[in-house]
Amino acid sequence: MPMPKPLVTHVVRQFLPNRGGLEDVVANLCRQLPELGYRSRVVTLNRLFGEPDQELPAREIIDGIEIVRIPWRGSTRYPVAPQVFRHLGDADLVHVHAVDFFFDALALGWPLHRKPMIATTHGGFFHTRNYAAIKAVWFNTLTRVSTSAYRELVCCSQSDLARFAPIAGARATLVENGTDTEKFADRASRAPVKGMITIGRFSINKQLPRLIAATRALVERDPQWRLTIAGVPSDLSEADLRQAIAEHKLEHAVSVVVDASNTEIAHLMGETSLFVSASEYEGFGLVAVEAMSAGLIPVLHPNDAYQTLAARHGTVRLADFSDASAAAAAIAASFDALVADGNARATAMNEASDYAWTHVARRYADLYDRVLKR
Repeated sequence: MPMPKPLVTHVVRQFLPNRGGLEDVVANLCRQLPELGYRSRVVTLNRLFGEPDQELPAREIIDGIEIVRIPWRGSTRYPVAPQVFRHLGDADLVHVHAVDFFFDALALGWPLHRKPMIATTHGGFFHTRNYAAIKAVWFNTLTRVSTSAYRELVCCSQSDLARFAPIAGARATLVENGTDTEKFADRASRAPVKGMITIGRFSINKQLPRLIAATRALVERDPQWRLTIAGVPSDLSEADLRQAIAEHKLEHAVSVVVDASNTEIAHLMGETSLFVSASEYEGFGLVAVEAMSAGLIPVLHPNDAYQTLAARHGTVRLADFSDASAAAAAIAASFDALVADGNARATAMNEASDYAWTHVARRYADLYDRVLKR
């Protein structure tokens, strides 16, 4: 009788049915691992941050992925969930995603569970500049101590590697996030249209009000421009966005779509030619690459991750969204370039193929093999 495949228990604060970059990374990795010799289980919180009053089932299987959910208390920035220790018993390897309570608790509690662990940084906790001094102290004390418990610390961007290598040394490894390049493949409008879309959580660091202000400047130039904001509420609500839209008198030009399915997002992409993001911080820029796979041309605020993406791919354009007029001019210029270059849409799709999950999952499986000495 063959031995069962080793079990990797992924620990992540939010997961399916929630949607976002972190959730997509974990889900796509879990889907790939069976072909590479590993089983997966996901341990996550039992309430979504956007719907805190709704408790999800304690156990569920979604898209073939086994999910265990545990209660939590405290802030969404640092949710405390000590029951995680109850669900490590049969794990061969624990993979912690993001630097939060789970990262610290499982490290400090290692003498209790003694499971080999790796972690993926996913941007750490530096998504905004808020509380920068406190974050720096925390990073150089508790995070430094916690990091010592992990056999490998996977950094999903060059900026994460630069930040974590000083405290993790040789255990810090760059494995950039994979992208499901099939999900939205070739779904952008085939003819150039003055339509834009942004996708993701309604988070403060995404700077969606700046995106709305840039749209106001665009519409003043040309009333044909349209923006679609697709995502899920976070520390900004749908009402917050609609208020900002009303303040700019853009009800006719900006649409907010909440909790859209991938099928619905693909349909929305078919009415646009540009992907826009005013985000001040991204761990990697996952959604921008997904947009490229659809054939959309990204116009992005120059945070570290987006600058790295633009340096690699000529189809990626940068725009300073802190200046609405300058951002509007950059968006208009990007659209003009798309019209002039009949191959731009196909080039964006081809560049996105470099990030296919088959390659990235193989890198993770190799790390697992090394930790388990398989």
